[in-house]
Amino acid sequence: MGERDFEALLTAHDAGDMAGFTRRFVDDLEVALATKIEVEADTDWSGVLCLGMGGSGAGGMFLSALADHAGGLPFVVWRDYGLPSWWGPDWLVIATSYSGDTEETLDGVRAVLEDGGTVVGICSGGALEDLLAESEESLCLSVPAGQMPRSAFGHLLGTQLAVCFALGILPKPSDDELSGMLGRLSAASQSADIVGGDGRVAAMAQGMVGCEIGIVAPTLLGCAARRFANQLNENADRFARPVDLPEMNHNEIVAWAADSGSQALLYMTSSAVNPRLRARMDWMMESIDCDASWVLDCEGQSLLESLLYAAHLTDWISIALALIQGIDPSAMASIDGLKAHLASIQ
Repeated sequence: MGERDFEALLTAHDAGDMAGFTRRFVDDLEVALATKIEVEADTDWSGVLCLGMGGSGAGGMFLSALADHAGGLPFVVWRDYGLPSWWGPDWLVIATSYSGDTEETLDGVRAVLEDGGTVVGICSGGALEDLLAESEESLCLSVPAGQMPRSAFGHLLGTQLAVCFALGILPKPSDDELSGMLGRLSAASQSADIVGGDGRVAAMAQGMVGCEIGIVAPTLLGCAARRFANQLNENADRFARPVDLPEMNHNEIVAWAADSGSQALLYMTSSAVNPRLRARMDWMMESIDCDASWVLDCEGQSLLESLLYAAHLTDWISIALALIQGIDPSAMASIDGLKAHLASIQ
């Protein structure tokens, strides 16, 4: 499928300009990383609890992966109402809700404030902004409004990173390192674009049509695999299963090897991956019979860069697959219907 085909498909189906927002990912990220955070560095926390749902909650998974790889504090992601039973005010809370009105996140924030905790909120307005304005110990940071949360990942994750760098709870790359990373990501973004790119994304999306999709990633890239599955769910109306390596080699590999249906497998790897994990991938590619399989080498000079590369390229795959199937990647009728139902019974 060529550029002209995708140009026509974008005109016909991309009513919400998902492609346009995706093209601005690196620019959004750069602006957000430069956000001035008026706080003093403070590492005297027991840990960080990340509240958020859906596209707004994805960044917490990435922060947790970065902390597990090279951080000094545990980061725990919470996707539910309330708070985990072990939480206490010695844990910083980062609450992210693009709209500011995500009811699960608001429920947790209210509980934090009632128990004397500290919240850093990230939103484009809504009830979260109003709630945190009443707390002297908390902070609310604004991101631009007007798009789907899943397309605002650059704004959201960039702001979360700016907070963590300012507080000293994640190691901050040097200015030169950040500049180099953004430049490489910008070049990769142009290559991945379905119009004017190198065609790789279109080929991968075409190979996924009609297939059961599995996403196999080492644990340190698992957040990108899960986000890709969620993007396939929302953008392309497709089921997908993200699984962590090596854990999946102890269970799910049996089902993949035995299932004779239409299957597509995407393997994620990077230079930081343990060589034993790459050996496991090599065996799987030779031994599991798939209609299509690919290895996505998540390029980057750091884990952060590799994760951003993976997130952005797979966004393009989900959009391309939606368009090939004649689907508007911005539409989400079932989510809108559920929200309307919940609003009617409050």
